[in-house]
Amino acid sequence: MKRAKALVVDFYSKSTWCRELEEILNSSDCLARRLQVDSLTSGKLSYVETKLPDTISKFNPALVFLVLSASHLNPGTQLVQKLRQKNPPPSIMAVMEHGKPVEMLELLEAGIDDYITLPLKRMEAIPRVWRLLEHRVAKDDLVFRLKEKLGLQQLIGESLPFLDEIKKIPTVAKCDATVLISGETGTGKELCARAIHYLSPRANKPFIPFNCGAIPTELMENELFGHVQGAFTGASTAQAGLIREANSGSLFLDDIDCLPATSQAKLLRFLQEKEYRQLGSAKVFHADVRVIASTNADLDAAVDEGKLRQDLYYRLNVIPLNLPALRNRREDIPLLAIHFLNKYGPEFQKHVTGIATDAMKMLLLYEWPGNVRELEHVVERAVLFSEHKLIQENDIILQHKKAAKCKMSFKEAKANIEWTHKRKNSHYISMIR
Repeated sequence: MKRAKALVVDFYSKSTWCRELEEILNSSDCLARRLQVDSLTSGKLSYVETKLPDTISKFNPALVFLVLSASHLNPGTQLVQKLRQKNPPPSIMAVMEHGKPVEMLELLEAGIDDYITLPLKRMEAIPRVWRLLEHRVAKDDLVFRLKEKLGLQQLIGESLPFLDEIKKIPTVAKCDATVLISGETGTGKELCARAIHYLSPRANKPFIPFNCGAIPTELMENELFGHVQGAFTGASTAQAGLIREANSGSLFLDDIDCLPATSQAKLLRFLQEKEYRQLGSAKVFHADVRVIASTNADLDAAVDEGKLRQDLYYRLNVIPLNLPALRNRREDIPLLAIHFLNKYGPEFQKHVTGIATDAMKMLLLYEWPGNVRELEHVVERAVLFSEHKLIQENDIILQHKKAAKCKMSFKEAKANIEWTHKRKNSHYISMIR
């Protein structure tokens, strides 16, 4: 098998990171057989920048590691953009200190495929390198576009607050960074988590969702980490645990603020070391799992109150996504309402073709405490019981009758309704391209 070429570019020669990375790459027999590793390093940044184009041209690496410090972020970003102009471009992985989320997003948006942070760990670095190599072999632009469409087609909306967050998903999906999705109940946090997974190199591996608030405290560790036979009374058989089930894939931890303190400590260790112990076992297991967490609570307040470990919060909040409430993106209500109407009409075998003006006005002016999930249930119920081609005002049953005190005037609401009816035969899907 022909070996792929990997180039380690060291912008920070005063550190030992470059040498540590090379040792990790050469310590794995499977990687050593797949990779031919070379490096470019110097005490002068200008030398690296000047020498690099010629090195890239002659060595022609399939994978480039950029060893960066915070002070080298800007030249590193510029270099990524230049590497992306190469045809075909190499896969790029940044190696750096823990940076701010905005800095990580800047590098991802510039075009890196993944990044690892200090301290360098063999069990974390090797699976990521493997995934980049495998993804490079399998990557096809048409297939990727199809995955992108399937991953985002359920995230409907055209409002700026919504798109500002959703447009990050294809970028975030490329890397293995932990993501924390915040937002009120019903805003679509699990949909975002699924989109991140299915747009990532892990797409053909398991996506395991788990609600931390739905399991009793005493069973939490057993659910996450599993147990061996005889670990406790009644443990007649072994249980793998969700982390083992999610190996090579993604684990979605919903309502992460509900995780008990003892489980927080063990989860933190797993995030740091990629290792864990099952209940009743002294054996250490390893798993390659990307963790995506979500919450509808104020985690800063939870940390201040001692309900959530600060170090765990920092580990989870590497890349934050904050989904806006539906009342803050009212222009998306017609899009969502028509989408749900088109979904449930055929399902219930009802010939419902639209929503009457008065009914749409009710939807536009309602406060939506349950957000998109509540809107879906309202439209589902209306389609089921409607006896007309258009959903009427009396078909709309709202939990709280009082309309929202919003800034939208009746004239603006009417314009939204008319616009919706003009577009009712088109697809209401905002795709990030």
